[in-house]
Amino acid sequence: MAKPVHSMIRVLDEARALDFYRRAFGLEVADHLKFSDFALIYLRHPSSPFEVELTVNFDRKEPYALGDGYGHLAVVVDDVDAEHARFGREKLAPGPLRDFKHDGKTLARFFFVSDPDGYKIEVIQKGGRFG
Repeated sequence: MAKPVHSMIRVLDEARALDFYRRAFGLEVADHLKFSDFALIYLRHPSSPFEVELTVNFDRKEPYALGDGYGHLAVVVDDVDAEHARFGREKLAPGPLRDFKHDGKTLARFFFVSDPDGYKIEVIQKGGRFG
């Protein structure tokens, strides 16, 4: 049986990315591996063993083109309305709150935010299938 352990994204500015993921989601560095021309930084929240792996290529000067294949990461929170307000106060530019319905019932209440490199992160109210 396979167990998901991390999702990797490439970032241009290590400091900006670390600041964003810490302030937005409380992710802290679990491991930082520096090589001659790149670094791998594993971020983790205390509530989960799943990690976000940031790859920093030292010779990269231009932002990455995200293309049309990337979807998004998703996190659940206890109070999406409070988190939406906090993101606003932190100047993290959250998108609008949305209620996603299926067969007339709310499947998810969420908003999206973009990290400094343009990656989308969905912030979902905990509950139902997203418990």
